[in-house]
Amino acid sequence: LPVPVIARVQGLATAAGCQLVAQCDLAVAASQASFGVNGIDVGLFCATPSVPLVRNMPAKQAMEMLLTGEFITADEARARGLVNRVVPLDALDAEVEKLLQALLSKPREAVAMGKELFYKQRETGVEAAYQLAGQTMACNMVHAVAQEGVQAFIDKRKPQWPVAAPS
Repeated sequence: LPVPVIARVQGLATAAGCQLVAQCDLAVAASQASFGVNGIDVGLFCATPSVPLVRNMPAKQAMEMLLTGEFITADEARARGLVNRVVPLDALDAEVEKLLQALLSKPREAVAMGKELFYKQRETGVEAAYQLAGQTMACNMVHAVAQEGVQAFIDKRKPQWPVAAPS
């Protein structure tokens, strides 16, 4: 999916719900939200949630959640890298909208290139990651959005991004 996916969490995200939050590109949670993978409590290791969890938070912290079944607060989830932002429940929609507008203000093509690179390079060694990054940078630099962005910077004006057709 070339566009960022934002999780909006207002309450309990457990097992597959926690997996969905971890799988999203970005996440905003209400301060009352909690997160857990407690299948272990009934003899079921949360195998599929473990995949995105270990890719979004330190391994030992993910393992602790998976093996103990203990829940963490929204603030703990932010500290561990599971969510980006935590706000009071009554500010949740506004914060998601703020993040969405920040993303929408960027050129769609550059965001899509960046997202694709982000996930591809994570699964390779450092040398291959830099090679992928170089290829992406080269493609990005000759793209119309980069040319407009650089020219706008030189002209000391706000960029006028080309309108892309929805993907």
